[in-house]
Amino acid sequence: MAHDILFKPLKVGDITLPNRVLMAPLTRARTPDMVPGALQQTYYSQRATSGLIISEATNISPTARGYVYTPGIYTDEQEAGWKDVVSAVHAHGAHIAMQLWHVGRVSHVSVQPNNQAPLAPSALRGEGAQAFIEFEDGSSGRADASTPRAIETDEIPGLIDEYRQAAVRAKRAGFDMVEVHAANAYLLQQFMATGSNQRTDDYGGSLENRARLPLEVVDAVCEVFGPGRVGLRISPFIEIFGLTDDESEEMAFYMAEELNKRGIAYLHVNEPDWAGDDIHLTDEFRQALRARFSKGALFFCGHYTAERAEDVIERGIADAAVFGRPFIANPDLPERFRREATLNEPNPDTFYGGGAEGYTDYPFLID
Repeated sequence: MAHDILFKPLKVGDITLPNRVLMAPLTRARTPDMVPGALQQTYYSQRATSGLIISEATNISPTARGYVYTPGIYTDEQEAGWKDVVSAVHAHGAHIAMQLWHVGRVSHVSVQPNNQAPLAPSALRGEGAQAFIEFEDGSSGRADASTPRAIETDEIPGLIDEYRQAAVRAKRAGFDMVEVHAANAYLLQQFMATGSNQRTDDYGGSLENRARLPLEVVDAVCEVFGPGRVGLRISPFIEIFGLTDDESEEMAFYMAEELNKRGIAYLHVNEPDWAGDDIHLTDEFRQALRARFSKGALFFCGHYTAERAEDVIERGIADAAVFGRPFIANPDLPERFRREATLNEPNPDTFYGGGAEGYTDYPFLID
């Protein structure tokens, strides 16, 4: 069997995964009413040979949205839709985590309740940030993000409770785990970064203050699921949507230490190759992160091949690798790795929006 190490079971918190080929959270923008349905049941269950499926980013509340056609987890209908998705995945013997998402300032008034300004740590619009909206003529497309308003200090407990309630719904829907999205220049990373957070209260200024909200969110979610079923995603050094951070490395190390104290199941580190310049983390950085996050599983995601995944796992730098676009085009990706088979090429034109084309119609291997 090729790439044997990728197919060794891995204990992640309270769960043992059958392999180390994990499916990344992938926004696909195919829920026009924000409720997952039969198409999502097919899509996720097709990919059930993944060691762990991490769902597409899922809005925790009406104010969390920045993109039309993305699902939520704040209504009874959404919860019921996700419950059917989870049941379809579990019927294939797989594990699935829900990624909890708030876009923060990467939004537009037209997708916010009552056309209000998006929420952010500070009233700073991200340069180059774009939302995905519906226009008055019924078409959809990108639009420059609106200028946000700074969330008031006394509103923050309510925001944390939105994460908690989203976790409650995810648990009722049957998800095995939840992942807190603190990456890709969205709300929680906006609080963590020096360039987007100019607050003077307990949630701004020092590194510890800027980390306060994501850690309080993790604590709230752990109250629901237990730390052994909670993960967090970060993206050190990323500079998209106008995000800048003078202390990105220091923040990553601090978060790793604090999450290690909490005993959460995993830390998921994104190093995307779609965010302008490729982000290639050094082995020194990975090893330093590993030393600080020693109790849980450490995942890395971004421009991975089976060979590269095997290498970082064998060297103890990572416990598993997370694959995005390869899973879009190859629902049976682990089996293709096992057989060293040719991979289908993904079609970027069908990544976002639409129906089954480019979503559930990629071919499987034929025995």
